[in-house]
Amino acid sequence: MKLVFAGTPEFAASALNALHDAGHEIALVLTQPDRPHGRGLQKAPSAVKRAAQARGLSVAQPETLKDPQTLSMLADIGADAMIVAAYGLILPRAVLETPRLGCINIHASLLPRWRGAAPIQRALLAGDGETGISIMQMDEGLDTGPVLLRMAIPIGPRDTARSLHDRLAAAGAQAIVRALAEPGEARPQDDSRATYASKIDKREARIDWRESAEALDRTIRAFNPAPGASTLLGGAPLKIWNAEVEPGLSGEPQTVLSAGADGIVVACGEGAMRITELQRAGGKRIAAQAFLSGSALRPGDRLGDA
Repeated sequence: MKLVFAGTPEFAASALNALHDAGHEIALVLTQPDRPHGRGLQKAPSAVKRAAQARGLSVAQPETLKDPQTLSMLADIGADAMIVAAYGLILPRAVLETPRLGCINIHASLLPRWRGAAPIQRALLAGDGETGISIMQMDEGLDTGPVLLRMAIPIGPRDTARSLHDRLAAAGAQAIVRALAEPGEARPQDDSRATYASKIDKREARIDWRESAEALDRTIRAFNPAPGASTLLGGAPLKIWNAEVEPGLSGEPQTVLSAGADGIVVACGEGAMRITELQRAGGKRIAAQAFLSGSALRPGDRLGDA
């Protein structure tokens, strides 16, 4: 099948590689323009651009899909379908209607649950027991089109946004290849069951120790690896990367209950958290034992705002 592929991050690169390996003709790859990245803020290509160049595929990086030149380029290709995965640009009606079979989206949730930009993090924050991949025929709404294929993925008790992302990326790559090989009936979504996965605001990653340990456990896992759940220690930022719930312990929220080789236990609104990996601003992620070797953190000390 002759395809145009539109995507930007690692999640999308997995699907691009799978489609190419399955023998589809990738006539053009669309991805976001190179953006500043890393501490040096040097412009860097997207994961999709790197994958496309490694396979010798043509790449275009338009700032918008609304300009006549881009629309003409897509029309001239005569693609059977456009496959879209976390592209980052809105597809206008003219683009949606250009391929013979329309535009097909790979979305990282079981639609209509978690339509929108951050379905992986929102599923973790909500404590969902499962998520998955939806292969969706795109329309002009936000993830509102009929679904061609669903693939459910269980969410494990220690899944982070990174581990869940990686499993969903692999599932998405498998699902889109299957959907093109075995086209199914497009089933409309039940809009009454829809939930919205709004874009992550960094302020959401600030730990509120008045919340329950279970809720904070979900927060830490949902924001690993980005932007990282954070608190304060002596007024300085401190990121928490890994922690475990200690339901049998309690105390005044924010208070350090113990600090030793097996972790730093902090009281929450309900229960307590045992922190096992953390990071000072400008430092590296380290185990709690290594952190304590350079910190005088003791029982009774407090994390977070004073």
